[in-house]
Amino acid sequence: MTNYRRHFVPGGSYFFTVVAADRPQGLLTKHMGLLRKSFKTVMEEKPFVIDAMVVLPDHLHCLWTLPPEDKDYSTRWKNIKALFSKGLQKTEARSESRISKGERGIWQRRYWEHAIRDDEDYARHVDYIHYNPIKHGYVEKLIDWPHSSFHRYVKAGIYTSDWAASSGIEDLDFE
Repeated sequence: MTNYRRHFVPGGSYFFTVVAADRPQGLLTKHMGLLRKSFKTVMEEKPFVIDAMVVLPDHLHCLWTLPPEDKDYSTRWKNIKALFSKGLQKTEARSESRISKGERGIWQRRYWEHAIRDDEDYARHVDYIHYNPIKHGYVEKLIDWPHSSFHRYVKAGIYTSDWAASSGIEDLDFE
């Protein structure tokens, strides 16, 4: 068995990729209300800031900053995934392994995490998050993808509404 090592930085900022187990179903965008509610509930119990986020049909990317002295993103993800899963009807196929562990088949068990190192690393990950709907072919213009903090960034004047067309971002890939 592989020994996964996660990097925990109190008060740190982290980039995450979290993937649905059955990618073709598009559960995440079909159930955006439930996903939002799951995040909101967990944020009320264990606060954190969502700096940037995009939700695609089969996976999401986000960048969080935790409160000072707090490094527990794992419990937050466990709770978000559990709340979302509990809110869905039990129609998914489950492996023998999932059944024996009492798990639903909604999410892939693991997720990708990256501790942000500096301002440049932070900016690259925010750009990557926002560019993702174009990268995966869902839209030609980011402003057309509704499930993204890109709209908040445009409203704040950080990006222009046509940012991706002139950014050179298409070369950015680090998954």
